[in-house]
Amino acid sequence: MKTIIEVKDLKKDFYVGEITVRALKGINLEIKQGEFVAIMGTSGSGKSTMLNILGCLDKPTSGAYLLDGISMGELSNNELAALRNHKLGFVFQSYNLLSRTSALENVELPLFYNSKIKPKERRERAEAALESVGLSDRIHHMPNQLSGGQQQRVAIARSLVNDPVVILADEATGNLDTRTSYEIMALFQDLNSKGKTIVFVTHEPDIAKFMTRQVVFRDGHIIREEIVSKQNNAIELLNALPLEELY
Repeated sequence: MKTIIEVKDLKKDFYVGEITVRALKGINLEIKQGEFVAIMGTSGSGKSTMLNILGCLDKPTSGAYLLDGISMGELSNNELAALRNHKLGFVFQSYNLLSRTSALENVELPLFYNSKIKPKERRERAEAALESVGLSDRIHHMPNQLSGGQQQRVAIARSLVNDPVVILADEATGNLDTRTSYEIMALFQDLNSKGKTIVFVTHEPDIAKFMTRQVVFRDGHIIREEIVSKQNNAIELLNALPLEELY
């Protein structure tokens, strides 16, 4: 199976005055194509720093990071930005939608940075992405006309529109109630079943059980990795919720 993410002896230091904070202390990690991986840990464990480096939003102090076989340490900032746009999709806890822009236009946004894509194709790809997350009837709605779950679906559609090799999600259910969280996890599980590689940062063990592998961070180290032996099925759990949880 193809390796999508490969991290070797990765270290990241932050400097606060004369104090050095070692956020990552020699991380080694491989993520294969088609995996659905939970990055877990308490606040300060290093998981968010790890996600920022995986997303090419930050650079390590030392060590190597290969994304889809390409070494990130050898790229310029402009090359990193281009690669980030073409190979990565991002989903955040706070959705990060433009408030005065329709769902369709929000999803189109990453394609504006690709001069090879004409307006007609841009619209068609955005419409297809919104249809894939069940929002084909909401394409002209503004964010304030959508529920939290629908806004997160728009964000997921935006992450898909460039057909990335990996989706990086940061606490993507953190602002959602139980029912909506299960709906979003059902969507992620469906995407994963179709071959999408997903890395999902969460501090919630119940959410991590929807994934196929868990990687647990503590104090800048990976302290545990394990395959999820009994993966939760989001649709089954959604159907099992009591009625008061559904309305």
